Amino acid sequence: MKRFGRITPEGTKDLLFEECRIQKEITDNLHKVFENSGFHQVVTPGFEFYDVFAAAKMYYPQETMYKSIDNKGRVLVARPDSTIPIARLVCSRLKEYPMPLKLYYEQKVFRNNPGLRGRSNELLQMGVESIGDASFESDVELLALSIGSLASCSSDDVRIELGHVGIFKLLIEKLKADTDDKASIHQFISTKNYAALSSKLDKYENDQTAAILKELPKLFGGEEVFKKAADLFDGYDDDLIKMLEYLKAVYDFLADSGLEDSVIIDFGLVNQADYYSSLVFKGYVKKAKEPVLSGGRYDNLLKDFGCDYPAIGFAINIDQIAAAVLDNCENVKQQEEDSKLRIALTKGRLEKNSIELFERMGFDCSHLYDKGRRLFLTVPGQNIDIVFGKAADVITYVEHGVCDMGIVGMDTIMEQGGSFYEVLDLGFGQCRFVLAALKGRDFYSGYSIKKVATKYPQITRDYFEEKGMDVQIIKIEGSVELAPLLSLADGIVDLVETGKTLSENGLAIVNEIRRISARLIVNETSMKLKKEDIDTFINNMTEKVENNICNQ
Repeated sequence: MKRFGRITPEGTKDLLFEECRIQKEITDNLHKVFENSGFHQVVTPGFEFYDVFAAAKMYYPQETMYKSIDNKGRVLVARPDSTIPIARLVCSRLKEYPMPLKLYYEQKVFRNNPGLRGRSNELLQMGVESIGDASFESDVELLALSIGSLASCSSDDVRIELGHVGIFKLLIEKLKADTDDKASIHQFISTKNYAALSSKLDKYENDQTAAILKELPKLFGGEEVFKKAADLFDGYDDDLIKMLEYLKAVYDFLADSGLEDSVIIDFGLVNQADYYSSLVFKGYVKKAKEPVLSGGRYDNLLKDFGCDYPAIGFAINIDQIAAAVLDNCENVKQQEEDSKLRIALTKGRLEKNSIELFERMGFDCSHLYDKGRRLFLTVPGQNIDIVFGKAADVITYVEHGVCDMGIVGMDTIMEQGGSFYEVLDLGFGQCRFVLAALKGRDFYSGYSIKKVATKYPQITRDYFEEKGMDVQIIKIEGSVELAPLLSLADGIVDLVETGKTLSENGLAIVNEIRRISARLIVNETSMKLKKEDIDTFINNMTEKVENNICNQ
């Protein structure tokens, strides 16, 4: 029997010496910042009853929680979030306290992330919750505090990204679409998937709501974004204009306070739209490759615990900031490399098309064709590095921020998922996901549970779950067409271009699942901190892709 007595569980780690010193320095600074702003510390239990988070299962699915059973058979969870337990605390032990309440915390949260993704399952967070105050002053105080808090933790440039989720909520409520379409539109806006969003909304012709939603994720940047939004919203709805004016008033207050350079506006910031009620924001520091702060106004959350108080708050990921500070101390050379754009290209099927696209964009790519075994090259005359990797690795590089952008097939995105922006359909690498079975066989006949072989278990699972059909999925790494021939499976789910290989092996297409092509993906933090360079690159690439489509 294998023993695990000398290692830590996946997603956890020991902290040593300098790591502990940096983390303590950060938390000490934040304690001072929060207390000087009038906030009081609270601590909630590491274990809560599952019922506390049951109403929030949309944001914290049960499969992401660590669970246990107490001695009375009741389900407990290791705390996956701090705001919800504080909401419980306020509506029980602090219900009779005078409002507003200004609370802060320093405690661990535990989230069961997918394995082998380099994610921590144990996170140290510090954050604040201002409860019982719905005023403008409360909003701008929390935003100014969020900027000051990050500045106290890191010498890097600090950015706060600001949005208003009420704008999206109003628009999506007015759109005459079914629930599934609305969920897809929400996902496409939050991931800045311009191509998929446009395709989904094209069927709503002459619909101003659809036209505004289509432009929403593109509205991000500085003060100039408000003029574009005002033109877009003109004559639509008084409530929409009021939300825009409120967001502009918040921005103006921060700008007048000398914080203009620290604020980014993003109307596509619609994550957790059901959780937040109006103002939403995220925080970034240069060395951290993903957001280190998230927050917003959640005026409806406390109703789940029996009291009706408005609230706003934010949480800071201490581990990410500490790692960024440590990296800053250890890697001075990285500062020079951070000014470059680094792009990951998928080796093999998409490689030649990607390099040809770069050539049409005006880059010298001669050495990319003749790269030999080199995997890391620089584009001559450009501030751009190119990294070659396998498709799944491209997503990992972009998600973790070691590459700013990547070109990868939609098949890999669907199978692997991840946190990044999917900004452009490049039009090449076109294939189809299909369900196939032996010719002359009715895949759906009979009562037995079907066995399906595939290289893409997640896509296959999602497809059959949507159909409400139980199947047994068998993961195959090589020639999946063999599985039905060897009676290993009743059918296969695979990627095909022409279907010739299927036909030559006695298989026929049963259903087409999805058409796919290559996509440009962008790291979320890079999109905000390198906006000008990335916008220029994307605009150049978009023009060449559209010209190529017109010439075909």
